[in-house]
Amino acid sequence: MRAVVVFAFRRHSPSPHERPMLTAPFVLTAVFFLLILGIACWGLRQTSTVGDYFLGGKTLGPWLLAISYGTTYFSAAAFIGFAGRLGWQYGLNVLWIALGNTFLGGFLAWVVLGKQTRRMSHNLNSMTMPEFFGTRYDSQKMKAFSALIIFAFMIPYSASIFQGLSYLFESTFEIPFWLALLIITVFASVYIMIGGYKAVARVDFLQGMIMFVGAILMVTFLVSRFGGVANVLESINSIRAERMTLDPADPLVIKPPLSVWILPGLVFMTSFGVWGMPQMVHKYYAIRDERQILRGAIVTTVFALFVVCSAYFVGTMCPLLEKDLLLPKGAEKINMESLVPTLLTTKLPQSMLALILLLVLSASISTLTSLVLVSASAVTIDLYKGYLNPNATQSRMLLLMRVLSAVFIMASFVVTISQVTWIITLMSVSWGAVAGSFMAPFLYGLFWKRTTKAGAYAGMVTGLILSNGLFFGCLYFYDLPRANAFSTVFASIAMLVPFIVVPIVSLMTKPPKTEVVERAFGSAE
Repeated sequence: MRAVVVFAFRRHSPSPHERPMLTAPFVLTAVFFLLILGIACWGLRQTSTVGDYFLGGKTLGPWLLAISYGTTYFSAAAFIGFAGRLGWQYGLNVLWIALGNTFLGGFLAWVVLGKQTRRMSHNLNSMTMPEFFGTRYDSQKMKAFSALIIFAFMIPYSASIFQGLSYLFESTFEIPFWLALLIITVFASVYIMIGGYKAVARVDFLQGMIMFVGAILMVTFLVSRFGGVANVLESINSIRAERMTLDPADPLVIKPPLSVWILPGLVFMTSFGVWGMPQMVHKYYAIRDERQILRGAIVTTVFALFVVCSAYFVGTMCPLLEKDLLLPKGAEKINMESLVPTLLTTKLPQSMLALILLLVLSASISTLTSLVLVSASAVTIDLYKGYLNPNATQSRMLLLMRVLSAVFIMASFVVTISQVTWIITLMSVSWGAVAGSFMAPFLYGLFWKRTTKAGAYAGMVTGLILSNGLFFGCLYFYDLPRANAFSTVFASIAMLVPFIVVPIVSLMTKPPKTEVVERAFGSAE
């Protein structure tokens, strides 16, 4: 889904008088980069073990973890392409997604998963989701299998973020795509290699504050530009009602969704999917004290309520744009990915655009760093230490973790610079593939002692096959637009079906060893 930001800023080419002055964005971005590198250098002095690098030594407070959770959750897609496309199609109903993300993906996830995840990861001495699977189900092969799933689907995920940021820099600073990509790649490599999770969490906090303030100001300025809240709400509903009655061939027509299940699928996938995503679950491993969980849940909820609701509400205002902005000269149809950029560049003052640039940059970098850390840990902790060198020292693993972070970024750079078209296609199923594979085995492993290795395997394979099979099957028998439209429904099915498969297979197979269960569910120290 983050891939929609790729073309968002590139395809909208405002006239010179519409462009923001380059001075403000350049200065703010330079200061932002220097500040992040300064925090990373501080993190280097605070990191001596893999636990420090990946979990911050479990010394982070609820505010840092909660904001880090929120910035990882909500990427640039929520502010740009995703919000515009869905806001155009669903109008104010799109706010159901925002509320679902806030209370189901934010508050409820912390309350349900936080305590038990921290406790069981402590009991099993696990730092990653693959390591959790390996120890909880007493299977090194499962650990390797889940690590490979993460690595396979995170590279295109990361590449899509690099691609979107590069086009954003290319458009804003008027530099070649390859140079923009190189700058971002070098910066991300240095920052992640030297900083570790202590630095990442603090940078996420800074980025979260930028996202929080920027989102509120963005909505405030736009609402005032369109005449106030009451006028905006009335205009959205009246214009949508009018355009839904237009001739289907009219490019301004708002067509109904292909199925009534698409919006519920969006709510479910984006709200509950994070319960099985390793970069999100990773935050619970780093909790310092179980008593801080409720505070973290509240902070996450408040942050999400303002940020994601602001993003989607801005998307609902896109139909208010003038016809010549929706359909530039020579355009035969509306470019959904450019709706929000067009709204922002034409309706916001120049000074605000610099802040919005930082907002999108913050949303993207925070997600990127979490993906890199999770992917590097999958190779270092779950494959290298788990198979090749079980007696690896902390210093060697820490070095390998840093190197692999850079390797992962360079691999994403290679995929991005080649500009292959399958990135966007694969991105649409990555969320469903990872969450579908992990969600049911993870939750049953946390709360049901009878869950077996065979049951967990069956759930992983089922989710993986369904997420890919349904999407590419639809692509083969129908077309890409239909496959993309139903991708969230397919992902939701891939997440739900394993919840039936895991208990059935578990009850049909031999119970897990008593010592394995006792170790997993024993009291935390």
